[in-house]
Amino acid sequence: MVAGRRLFVLILSFLYTYAMRIYLESLGCRLNYAEMAALGRQLVAAGHELASAAEQADLCVLNSCAVTAEAARQSRQLARRLARANPAARLLVTGCYATLESETVAHLPNVALVVGNRRKDELLALINEFADAHPFVRPAGPATNEAGAASRTRAFIKVQDGCRNRCTFCIVTVARGEERSRPIAEVVAEVNALHAAGYQEAVLTGVHLGGYGSDLGADLRGLIAALLAETTIPRLRLSSLEPFDLAADLFDLWPQSAGRLMPHLHLPAQSGSDAVLRRMARRNRVADFEALVAAARARIPGLTVTTDLIVGFPGESDSDFADTVAFARRVGFAHMHIFPYSPRAGTAAARFDGQIPEAERKRRVRILAELDEELGRKVRRSFLGQVRAVLWENALADHPAGQGRSVWAGLTDNYLRVLTIAGDGSDLHNRITPTHLAELTDDQLWGEIRSEDDHRFGRTTQQ
Repeated sequence: MVAGRRLFVLILSFLYTYAMRIYLESLGCRLNYAEMAALGRQLVAAGHELASAAEQADLCVLNSCAVTAEAARQSRQLARRLARANPAARLLVTGCYATLESETVAHLPNVALVVGNRRKDELLALINEFADAHPFVRPAGPATNEAGAASRTRAFIKVQDGCRNRCTFCIVTVARGEERSRPIAEVVAEVNALHAAGYQEAVLTGVHLGGYGSDLGADLRGLIAALLAETTIPRLRLSSLEPFDLAADLFDLWPQSAGRLMPHLHLPAQSGSDAVLRRMARRNRVADFEALVAAARARIPGLTVTTDLIVGFPGESDSDFADTVAFARRVGFAHMHIFPYSPRAGTAAARFDGQIPEAERKRRVRILAELDEELGRKVRRSFLGQVRAVLWENALADHPAGQGRSVWAGLTDNYLRVLTIAGDGSDLHNRITPTHLAELTDDQLWGEIRSEDDHRFGRTTQQ
């Protein structure tokens, strides 16, 4: 009888596996999203299922943020929202907020695991241990993840973590620790695997991406050169790059890449005032930033530049703010992420004199937001008439312009959002097509797909 029961259990173990339905959520930087995307791929390979909503999950994983006091508040709020959405699910919280305030996080509703950034690479093992201790018996075989499959166009690849800079507003150096880079061969292997799985674009991310390789005797240029030589993925893109620590010949890679290295750079300026940059302990000045952008534009045709700006930093005078507005106009950013300064406990800037009243910070944000709309519209208009390569990502259901036809959204090589109407009902998902940027309506670019042998990318066409 006992032997028979053991045999039954053994057979059952081959037919069934302990797996969980797991919902992944992030807030904050793109690196956080890249980490959750990578974890999602690992979980599916291990036999777990990714839930499309917290209500469907056995376990919710939250990658938290603490870059500002507001981000920490949002992390707590999101954790509580997940608990309310599914009281039966347990919650694993990781990321910067979990690292800096682990005891507070541990007492939030439904939290079963708190995993600091130093143990983030162990998440898969920790989740598997949790699944073993809280078994959910499911049919064996590959897990399905329809939501992930539907978005399999662009993959965010974490190549570096940590930061050696000590900006006075930033707590991330404490939360993330020293700089650590992944070996080039490992990144190459991951990009090749993702391309084989159907991804068309790899986006390299890191806390301090420009400092890649400082701990390996390598650099970012060498990593990109290896990816261009040893992978065939059609599109490679760089995420946020601090405007320092960049090799002088980095931009030479773009004209050598046969169109595979995307002509878009996100360079966080943080301020357009040298006085404010000094108080921030930033390692560049306004003239350095503008010279960097000029050098990049000289080597990369069709380049767009986006940035981050902090408004209302302690001591920012009216004159300093006016300098930032003038700076943004001179550079001509395609988009600006604008953040009102938020004091963060544990940073030097939180103790500075000259804290700006909240009402004034909000006023300055509104001014820059209006400028952002103006500059963004000007950049988009400047590309009208050109043919650009667009990676189509998703169809927009019930878009009013469709009138029964499919409206698709995608990104140009230089990171402009574009829509098109697929009049013949074509499935454009994950296709890269030459697209004529034909119209700007209500700040939205509309494109017309050209034949796929049209190689006049970046050139103005006859109207």
